Amino acid sequence: MDALVTLYSTQPFWIWLAFGVVLLAIEAALSTEWLLWPAVSAGLVAVLTALGLRAGFAVEIGIFAALTVLATLMSRRLVQRVNPTDYPDINARDSRLVGQRARVVQAFVEGRGRVFVSGAEWAAEIDGDAPPVGDSVIVDRLEGPALKVRPVA
Repeated sequence: MDALVTLYSTQPFWIWLAFGVVLLAIEAALSTEWLLWPAVSAGLVAVLTALGLRAGFAVEIGIFAALTVLATLMSRRLVQRVNPTDYPDINARDSRLVGQRARVVQAFVEGRGRVFVSGAEWAAEIDGDAPPVGDSVIVDRLEGPALKVRPVA
């Protein structure tokens, strides 16, 4: 613990940068969509400390909190502007997929294949005739970890 306090007193940049990287790693591993903006905010505080901000840990925590709140609120406005038909909760990614058009990226065999939608590849299931790779399907619902899709009419 003393080494951490000593490192912070001499190089707060590394503490904030490490905190941001840990938050970003957790976000990448779990896809929570909640930790991206705190990770960015920690990175910004790291930059501020590297540029000479030496206001003390309590002030840096306050700056981090304010940046996190500001970035989160701004991201909500951005998402609403870019995707006005999406549900208001930006963290309900799975439920936002229903009704979206997806592209078949792996052929359906016995009703199972893979589709690409909303920037990610998903396991998918289809009843009846399956479209070939490259064609579009519509997401009907989520069934466990897979999307239930139907051909575009």
